Amino acid sequence: MNMSFLEWDGILPARFVGIDNYVAMFKDPLLYGSIVHALILIVFFSFIPVAIGLAMTALLMGKVRRGMTFFRVVFFLPQVLPLVAVGITWRWMYAEDGLVNQFLRAIGLDVVARAWLGDYYLALIAIGFIGTWCVSGLCMVLFLAGAQKIDTSLYEAAALDGAGFFRQFFSVTLPSLRGEITIAGVITTIAGLASFDLVYVTTNGGPVNQTTVPGLLVYRLAFQENQIGAACALAVALTVLIIVVISAIRLALREKP
Repeated sequence: MNMSFLEWDGILPARFVGIDNYVAMFKDPLLYGSIVHALILIVFFSFIPVAIGLAMTALLMGKVRRGMTFFRVVFFLPQVLPLVAVGITWRWMYAEDGLVNQFLRAIGLDVVARAWLGDYYLALIAIGFIGTWCVSGLCMVLFLAGAQKIDTSLYEAAALDGAGFFRQFFSVTLPSLRGEITIAGVITTIAGLASFDLVYVTTNGGPVNQTTVPGLLVYRLAFQENQIGAACALAVALTVLIIVVISAIRLALREKP
């Protein structure tokens, strides 16, 4: 944090400038756009994966079928893959002649096919779906582990009261998974706000800064423009933003006394 009060290019002696780096940062319109992009990515990195994880938990809970372990491993696999490798793979899949467009043309949707990561309006959403694919398995595994700890007598009592599948899920399963949902929400939100490698590999912030995120701006300031102090100031601001959002999530999901 001390370096955020300095003007330093990483080579010459540093000069103390006080809060000038923070003032300049908040005057930069690109910063506000990057924060909005990061908040949009939270929807794809956190909200949608949590919903998918809960849906998969509801479908798989208590069911022992052949090949279930293999299915869980495959669904969780994207979480353990390096994001650089994931980004390179999806960049190829999203290309004009990639698998996504080949599939769309095969089913007669040629008009929809496009260079997804180069589209001014859809590039950020395309990256968001990559994040959804990556972290949905983590949410599912967390929720399945939590569901296994739920007392089966609760479901038996709910069934005796006439509760069906959906009523049992919303009245028994969902409240019992509050802790796991909080953990998943915190982890995935941090992944969305602090995203860098996936954006850097796929679009590098383009087209026209439509996928620029704070993490990418920190990299540009530090390693391309040699503004180490400004980069540290932005990193501190990003850390504060993450703490605020995480605190809001924990407050919203805390168990009421």
